[in-house]
Order: sequence, then C-alpha cells, then structure tokens
Amino acid sequence: MRSDNIKKGIAHTPHRGLLMAAGVSRKNMDAPFIGIASSFTDLIPGHAGMRDLERRIEKGIHTGGGQAFIFGVPAICDGIAMGHNGMRYSLPSRDLIADCVETVAQGHQLDGLVLLTNCDKITPGMLIAAMRLNIPSIIVTAGPMLEGESRCKKLTMIKGSFEAVGKYRNGEIDKDRLLELEEESCPTFGSCQGMYTANTMACLTEVMGMSLPLCATSSAVSSKKRRIAFDSGVQIVNLVKNDIKPSDIIDKETIENAIIADLALGGSTNSVMHLLALANSGGIDLKLEDFDRWGNTVHQILKLDPAANPTMTEFHYAGGVPALMKNLIEANIGIKNKNTVSGLSTFEISKNAFVDKNLIKTYDNPVNTKPGLGILHGNIAPDGCVTKISGIDESCYEFEGKAVCFDCEEDAMSALENDEIKDGDVIIIRYEGPKGGPGMREMLAPTSLLVGKDLGKTVALITDGRFSGGTRGICIGHVCPEAANGGNIALIENGDKIKIDINNRRIELLVSEDELNERRKHLKPFENKIKSGYLAKYARTVQDASHGAIV
Repeated sequence: MRSDNIKKGIAHTPHRGLLMAAGVSRKNMDAPFIGIASSFTDLIPGHAGMRDLERRIEKGIHTGGGQAFIFGVPAICDGIAMGHNGMRYSLPSRDLIADCVETVAQGHQLDGLVLLTNCDKITPGMLIAAMRLNIPSIIVTAGPMLEGESRCKKLTMIKGSFEAVGKYRNGEIDKDRLLELEEESCPTFGSCQGMYTANTMACLTEVMGMSLPLCATSSAVSSKKRRIAFDSGVQIVNLVKNDIKPSDIIDKETIENAIIADLALGGSTNSVMHLLALANSGGIDLKLEDFDRWGNTVHQILKLDPAANPTMTEFHYAGGVPALMKNLIEANIGIKNKNTVSGLSTFEISKNAFVDKNLIKTYDNPVNTKPGLGILHGNIAPDGCVTKISGIDESCYEFEGKAVCFDCEEDAMSALENDEIKDGDVIIIRYEGPKGGPGMREMLAPTSLLVGKDLGKTVALITDGRFSGGTRGICIGHVCPEAANGGNIALIENGDKIKIDINNRRIELLVSEDELNERRKHLKPFENKIKSGYLAKYARTVQDASHGAIV
C-alpha cells in the first residue's frame, strides 16, 4: 500500500507516533488509509449537511476494513458569489481544490479517497484531482435540495429568487411577494433543484462511473443519500484492495458517454469546460470538436428546470441517471459499456432500471431532436462558443439584432436595471473571460433579469464569460478567443448587426473583414485588472475556455 511509506519499518517510528497521536490504533496501522476529502462549509446550502455524510462515509470505511481520515477543501457557492467580485474566484477555485486534494493525498500517502462534494466547481475539482492522483477514488455528491412551495406553487432557486427580482423590477409582483419567494424558494440543504451546473456535474460523474448508482439524484435530506454515503465508504476499501484506479474507469469512451448524456439531459454549458479540463488531467485527447461532433446527432430526451417545470426530485423518481442511460443504450447511438466504481458495468446498472417515459423520453420520441447544448462558430468566435439550446425557445433559433456593448457585467446590469435594453438588442459583455475577468464570471444575474423583465425571447446576450446552469434565453457564452486575448468580440461596436443561427451552429458579426482589420489597429492592449494575489497568478497562467480554462 502507498501508506506503507509512512507506517512500515523501524525508520517510520516517528510517523507512527504522530499517527497514534491523531488517534490511529496500532491494529489499524495495517488497514488501508482512506482520505475523506470533505468540502463541508456552513456557507453553502449544498454543503451544510455534509457533517452527517462524513460520518456515514467514515462508518462505511471502517466497516470495510479501512482507516478513515477527514480533511477539508475550500468551496464556493456560485449563487452567493453571483453578481459581484466574489464570482471571479469561482472558476479558479476548481483548480485550487484539485491542488488541495493532491497535496494532502500525496503528502500523507493515502491509499484511496472518498471525495465528498456537491456544488458547481467543487465536483469537477474533485474529479480532476482523482485523475491527477490516479489512486482508488469514489465521488459522493451530496445531492439536490427539495423544491420550495409558496401559495401552492412549486419554486426553485432560479424561478423563485433570481427571476423574481426581474418580476419585481418590472412591477409584476410587490415587495411582500418578493420576500415570500425569497424565503420559500430554497427550503432544505442540497444543490439547487434544477439541471444547473452542480446537478449536471453530479449526473455526469455518475454516468462516468465515478459515483454509485442514483447518487446524483438522491436528495440531500434523504436516508437514501446516507446509505449511498455509507456504501461508498465500504466500496472504496474494495477498490483499494483490488487496485482499481480512476484510469481504469475514465478514458476517452467514458467521457464521450458523458458528452452524449449531457446533450441528452440538457445540462449546463459549464460542463463542456469541466470535461475538457478533466480529460487534460488524465492525458486524454479531447477537444471542443468532440462536443460538436456529438452535438449534431444526439437528441434531448430530458428537460428539467430552468428550461421546464420538473426538478431533480422528479428526475430521481422517474429513474434517475440509470433510466436516462437505459434509454440511450437502447437507442444504440454510441454509449459504450464501461467499468464503474460500483463493480457493475454501465450496461449492468441500466439493464433493470425503472423508466418513467413521461419524463425521460425514449430516443424515438424525444423532447427535442436538437441536443441540450450546442457549439457555435463564426467570426465572433473562431475557436468556438457554447449555448444551452434546451433553454432557448424554438422561435428564437434564428435571431438578428444590434449590438449594445459593455466591458464588464456591472455596466450591463446597470443598463438592464435602468431599462436601457430594448427588444432586438444583442448585449455584448466582454473582458469577462478566464484571463480578462479574471476568473470567467457567470452571468446569471443579467440573464435572470432579462427573463424576469420578459426580454428572454427578444434580447440576446453574448459573452466571453460563463453562464450558470440556471440560465435560459438566447445566451451565448465561452466566446473564444476572449477579448483579453484580442478576440473579435473586443472589436464589436454599438449598433453592429449580429446574426445567431442555432440550427446551423453559427454566430456572425455582420461587419466586413476589412473593417475588423481597421478596428484592430486601434485596439488597446489588454491590461490585467488584478495586480496581486491568487487571481493575478491565475490570469497569468490560465488557458482559454476552449481548452477547459486549465492552468
């Protein structure tokens, strides 16, 4: 075992003494040393209930014959970080989390890991760490919160709070109603209720076989989640004893399974960037073109909040990820039979899954023949950009409008709040990419305000920043090259005509190449906004979104 490097032989007497000081018995010195990388924090509803799950995992590890050690990693709630300077730290925290897990696991020579996670950047950070370390690992996602309710109306975080702000500003609801919605939209621990980034990544983690069946959809406040946590603790010891590593689970075919599932369930646009980064950490050749290739063939067979009314709770009752995979496997569109941490293969897990076909459609009766996500190209984004097709009304698949340009999110929000944005506008928010932000902030505040002000079908938004998984409307993100790297998005001027064509995956600035070349001559060199600290270091080392925003 790896842990023999700190516990075997006369030379390691001091090491054993320190371990005993931490509470390890002499008998358990021979057990596999399993780290529980916990992202518990009181700051995040998706993580505030993890103390109980830590105990369940710990009990499972000791039941399986291992020695458990809990250690902490940082976590940021995108919902709380949204709309201010804190959001600059969200995406960079993904790589910080991976570094933290790697550092502790290597420094203490752990034999295996249970990675307890839930929210947006924490789950991909944990996956990246697992691939990097390549020691036996299991992911436990803490699960979604239950939906809220007010006046017999079902609520979710996006529709019950973020979009409610727009309705209030638009005069559709009064302040008392706004406060009611605020209080009732998030009633329990857990990740937010829809197919936002946290739940998208939880589902894809299960698809890739890195968590136990039904882990992604089991509610954070359910006993089933606690049983899954316990079983994950037992199973990690088996993985260590059999030396089953992440590289035995995740390869190019596994990630392609995740891409297919992502397109079929209408996941968050952030998943594209995270899967690219995960592949990079494992030395797997994955490019944006792979998403584009599958994006021209895969149908969407599930539609959840924010694009529709059903939530993760209903997805779970409909059969969850095994049911989704069963329908995709039966369609024979490219899902491969892969190993999973459960000891069962992808096909074995899905074979006997219950499927409620009223929610999880069969492939020949899809929600939409279009996939949930789309990769667009054109002179605005020569290296590609991403949109959530599942969140766009079909009447808006072809959209042409005039640019209204902003060099930061705050200026765009001010214009929206002051009713300066009109039907037919295309909002451009630039210098918000990985380097330019720095940190590639999510634009949930402006997109939610657009929907709340009833502009979701008449105004488009294009950015080199990101969108929350909760975003809906005509929203195009991850524009590459970003403005800070001299991308054409930096050359757009107010009044320029822009054409978005979802069907043909095109996004075009209707300005001649000669004019763009002339504008480029007058483009000022980019200067980093942040001069010191973590974000300054991040801005110097981060790559663009089409390569996963890796550092």
